Amino acid sequence: MHILFVAPGTQNGWHMPFVQREAEALRAAGHEVELFRFDNRSYWRFPGELRRLRAAVRSRRPDLVHAQFGKFNALLAAFGGAPLVVTFRGTDINRNPKYSVLREALGIGASQLAACFARGIVCVSREIRDKVWACRSRPSLVVPTGVDLKLFRPAERAVARARLGHAPGERVVLFNAGKNPAVKDPRLAEAAVVQARRLAGEIRFVVLDGKAPPEEIPVYMNAADVLLVTSFTEGSPTVVQEAMACDLPVVTVDVGDVRERLEGVAACEVIASRDPAELGAALARVLLAGKRSDGRAHAAALGIDSLAARLADFYRSALSGRSRARRELESL
Repeated sequence: MHILFVAPGTQNGWHMPFVQREAEALRAAGHEVELFRFDNRSYWRFPGELRRLRAAVRSRRPDLVHAQFGKFNALLAAFGGAPLVVTFRGTDINRNPKYSVLREALGIGASQLAACFARGIVCVSREIRDKVWACRSRPSLVVPTGVDLKLFRPAERAVARARLGHAPGERVVLFNAGKNPAVKDPRLAEAAVVQARRLAGEIRFVVLDGKAPPEEIPVYMNAADVLLVTSFTEGSPTVVQEAMACDLPVVTVDVGDVRERLEGVAACEVIASRDPAELGAALARVLLAGKRSDGRAHAAALGIDSLAARLADFYRSALSGRSRARRELESL
């Protein structure tokens, strides 16, 4: 198949790296994948971007357009002139405290409208699928973002710490603030670490701010003792799956699909409340135990190659037109 991905922003490796990985996995399986970078910096740019997309579709003649994010990125893709598949990832359908109420409503409205034009809808969790109204009448696939198991894998902790300048014996908590810290709630994370210090002693708190190259993230994970997640909303947080692939323990609030992903994974805790004392106590328990998780054994089914194969099957199904009023392919 020939697929045109439509994704917002520069897509330069640091921004939404999972889009590039998904494209590479599909190419490795024999499909032709091209990327259209949607300039979403201003609403005034949208008419020009639509013209540019339609020209790209006319010249490249893809079998389908796959919008890799909702909001106006997906709504633009809906009028691109080719069959549409949309992936909803969380912040495109959930409330986002980063934006005003009006901007948030416009974005979610654009997501819901775009889904009505799609041949197929991909959601990274069941929770997200339940929020997309068009999933009640259109083919939908629930599948988390795939993990590059060759890149994210366990490695020698001492080597990783030496590379980052961490002391061999110190306790390290890793937190991913990303480029949208308003959603990740760093204040709660900091408060939880303060509580954990009272129980477990000195802790190095390492915050990822979206500036580290994607290929460096496994180094941070192998150097850390635990990943902390305190997000207000998520779909299926990729960072949790990447931590699993590195056997890094996870302490997280109950958000997105983390409870499902971490079920049965050793040395991980999902805390139902957003109480910093409870999160801090959980961090302290994991740090004092000093054990790695067995997450990689559970992450095998989340590999990008196997998930790309499922996605290609879904493309074929969506293009075939042989869909019932409601057809759902269950998640992993």
